[in-house]
Amino acid sequence: MPIPVFLHGRSVRLEPLGEQHIEALAAAAGEDRSSYLFTPVPNGVEAMERYVHDALEARAAGRALPFATVRTADGAVVGSTRLCELDYWQGPVVWPPAPRGPLGDPLTAVPDAAEIGGTWLAAGAQGTGINTETKLLLLRHAFETWGVRRVSLRADARNLRSRAAIERLGAVLDGVHRAHTRGLDGMVRGTAFYSVLDEEWPAVREGLEQRVGRQLCPLVPAA
Repeated sequence: MPIPVFLHGRSVRLEPLGEQHIEALAAAAGEDRSSYLFTPVPNGVEAMERYVHDALEARAAGRALPFATVRTADGAVVGSTRLCELDYWQGPVVWPPAPRGPLGDPLTAVPDAAEIGGTWLAAGAQGTGINTETKLLLLRHAFETWGVRRVSLRADARNLRSRAAIERLGAVLDGVHRAHTRGLDGMVRGTAFYSVLDEEWPAVREGLEQRVGRQLCPLVPAA
């Protein structure tokens, strides 16, 4: 299983998701749900309990590394995110290809590819720069600690706001899987898939660090 870690930024801290976060996450998700049209966000304490327990099961199975998103300014839990769809390429080639768990000791194995997903923020934390720094922390862990070859991201093809945010990270559109699945509204939806490759990471990191630095700079009144 992936080893739980704390990822520290200036505006945000990512903590290993646990049962201690349930009530705070439920409160954060209940602030204003109007922005969750395309994003599956649990509503209420009971739904959040199931959400956290499912995430912990995925971590125990080596499929995900889930986090609680904490705003450093006041220590408030403002959302959740995860590295998921962990794929291990060691060993003989298996056909047809499909995500698989690690060979050997799962406590020392690291994935070769991962996806950033399950990301949502409380209404009050949206548009504050927390999402940008969160993505920087996750990408840095995947590329520089794990040494992955690819990090993927996806979004409902209709979710133009989310797609624009992914594109601002520097991710490349791989394509749209048309009529891919059903959306939260019950409609058949396409899914836009994006990725960042290891050789692209230095340029992506530089762009993200510049953005984070600008977002954290205090506003200076004009003279």
